[in-house]
Amino acid sequence: MNFPVFKEGATIGVTAPSSGVPSALHDLVKLSCSRLQSRGFDVVCGETVWMQEKAKSAPAQVRANEFNAMMNNDAIDMIIPPWSGELLIEILEYIDFEQLPSKWILGYSDVSALLLAVTLKTGLATAHGTNLVDLRGEYSDETTAMWQVVLSTKTGESVLQHSSPKYQKEWKHAAPSPCIYHLTEPTYWKTVSGAKTNLQGRLLGGCIDIIRHLTGIPFGDVRHFQKHFIHQDPIVWYLENCELSTTDLRRSLVQMKLAGWFEHCSGILLGRSSANRPVEGYTAEDVYQELAEELRLPIVYDIDCGHVPPQMTFINGAYAEIEVDEGKGTVKQVFKP
Repeated sequence: MNFPVFKEGATIGVTAPSSGVPSALHDLVKLSCSRLQSRGFDVVCGETVWMQEKAKSAPAQVRANEFNAMMNNDAIDMIIPPWSGELLIEILEYIDFEQLPSKWILGYSDVSALLLAVTLKTGLATAHGTNLVDLRGEYSDETTAMWQVVLSTKTGESVLQHSSPKYQKEWKHAAPSPCIYHLTEPTYWKTVSGAKTNLQGRLLGGCIDIIRHLTGIPFGDVRHFQKHFIHQDPIVWYLENCELSTTDLRRSLVQMKLAGWFEHCSGILLGRSSANRPVEGYTAEDVYQELAEELRLPIVYDIDCGHVPPQMTFINGAYAEIEVDEGKGTVKQVFKP
């Protein structure tokens, strides 16, 4: 595994490999850039950031070219897209995976297809966490703010994160918060077993709506990754559901299982979701119970990951030690080569 080096005063490249930002919301990007600059970063925005038409910032080749250029620009130290979108998968065939230098890429949701593909194909660690526009607040909550601490971890070192005290149940755009999120509900991590749970392994994951589409294609070769980059260490999957009904969630998990993604796996973490809509009384908890019984693996759910903020920063390829007890969780990530 190759873990990028985070630099103080880094230059952040902002490109939109999925959706760009419509003109009515350009101020969100500008404010986010200004906040980062006030904290000592330089920020360079690509042209795709300011564009959006037909569910994407630009044609796939244009998006890929800008991403490749920023990755290979020595003056840019890391990449943070403005936010996610719908059609990032279109650019994967145009990414120059063989020439990617060691730089952090940070994001989530649709961007998780890029993150997971990069890590699986190259052994370069990538960061699943906050996007750019959610860094526009006067300050960040303690969970979100850990992105910089996590990315500053050096190879061979470790970093510890704790479950959030509270999470956001709903957006209140009419009453903006100085830290962006309205954290009102007590966080409670749960286990299918109901008991204290410990698990260890290499982290892989993302938004299940998105990364399920990597199964069976060259960008989702988990077996190759296990053999060539992590010395056959077990995998801990972290997954979050953006929009799937419980039946679609079940279909997606079964697809991943049949594709071999859960072979040599030591456990699964599932993020909070507002999309877990029951179908004829079939709930997300039913899905988790069935999966735990089929795989005979510990499953933890309602963790700080995904579209119900705040979320931890998970590093694809890091070795993690996770402990969950009485609703609280800790995630220790070791940047193990």
